[in-house]
Amino acid sequence: MEFKHISVMFDEAIEGLDLKSDGIYVDGTLGGGGHSGGICAKLGENGLLIGIDRDKDALMAAEKRLSQYKCRKELVQSNFSDVKTVLEDLGVDKIDGALLDLGVSSFQLDNPERGFSYMHEAPLDMRMNRDDSLTAYDVVNGYDRDELRDIIKNYGEERWASRIAEFVVRERAVKPLETTTELVDVIKKAIPAKARREGPHPAKRTFQAIRIEVNDELGRLEKAIEDFLDVLKPGGRLAVITFHSLEDRIVKDTFRRRYDPCTCPPGLPMCVCGKVGDVERPGKPIIPTEEEVESNPRSRSAKLRIAVKKKL
Repeated sequence: MEFKHISVMFDEAIEGLDLKSDGIYVDGTLGGGGHSGGICAKLGENGLLIGIDRDKDALMAAEKRLSQYKCRKELVQSNFSDVKTVLEDLGVDKIDGALLDLGVSSFQLDNPERGFSYMHEAPLDMRMNRDDSLTAYDVVNGYDRDELRDIIKNYGEERWASRIAEFVVRERAVKPLETTTELVDVIKKAIPAKARREGPHPAKRTFQAIRIEVNDELGRLEKAIEDFLDVLKPGGRLAVITFHSLEDRIVKDTFRRRYDPCTCPPGLPMCVCGKVGDVERPGKPIIPTEEEVESNPRSRSAKLRIAVKKKL
């Protein structure tokens, strides 16, 4: 299957990085190279793109796609949360900017064998890196009822989390749930008919929750944002595209804390802790245009936030 991905808020993200032709930039979620293509197009021969992705298929597709550009390129199979290690291995100290697109690529969603989509029959997998051991099958069939409930509630923000967990445990006692369609059927049974007729697909939130658990998407996000901000040069920029409120809250709070790290008790007339922020005041998030949402419905919930490292 060809690796395709429609890059969300492409123009806004590329513009937000304020690219320099000889700069060093990291695409921490390389995917098929969509956003990276926009970065490379503005880099000269002395510019460097460092692309990071967990998915071998993504790296191969991106390498082919980016071969047309003249800038230097280093594509690495890793997790963006290990950015400091990646940079150290490449002998890079500081970078001019970085981009994180936290969405699942269209290739992964639409490739049935990956098991990300509730719209296709597939084995319960959902691993972004297929060398990882934990799969959606393990979560669905191995976690106890309370663990499932908490994951679906916290990561999926699903109001019917308790019923879904209860129904999953009941059904798997008869036989393990092995495919996406089997899981979808259980979810539909758990959610009352009236609720299923309202809002998004009834399995959307649960699938999101399981995907987040399988790939530990939130577990290391805060540290990753901190590390990316650490390695930015003065004036460097970090652009992050999120797709649900849990991600966005982590990004927003981390940006704010780096802007104002003061830990003094409220009510003091002045700061005495001495902690000073190293990023400029964060602006409001950028959202997709109506035209983009119409042409790419998956962009509907996206938000782009940009942090700028203070100049010395």
